[in-house]
Amino acid sequence: MNTIQYYPLIQVQDVGATAAFYSQHFGFKAMFESDWYVHLQSEENDAINLAILRYDHDTIPHEGRGKTKGVILTFEVADIDGEHERLHKAGVSVAQELRDEPHGQRHAIYRDPNGVLVDLVTPIAPSQEFASGYDPSALPQ
Repeated sequence: MNTIQYYPLIQVQDVGATAAFYSQHFGFKAMFESDWYVHLQSEENDAINLAILRYDHDTIPHEGRGKTKGVILTFEVADIDGEHERLHKAGVSVAQELRDEPHGQRHAIYRDPNGVLVDLVTPIAPSQEFASGYDPSALPQ
């Protein structure tokens, strides 16, 4: 398989509000827009993309239609504390407050306008228990 690009596609009721949310709070810009689909690309890194599709659109097989559920979009960021402060000031809904995890993450989880969870993560040193589970080249410091 010769993959050219990879991106999550989330199914939502309100495509416009969702696209605006990711543009305003996470630095995406629209590369294609319609009332039923928007393709977003990070303004900082064109390899980071996100697609938004109306949950009942005809391009989706009937069995796959429905609002996104059971998905968490994760963005690794350099400064979770700064991002958390920025999003808090902007009034973004918080599903899980900022905290350190023993498996090597400092993170907080937010909600987009359709309830899709967005996890912002900064790697931190894991506890000794979890450190052994990492490949040495992937161990956060």
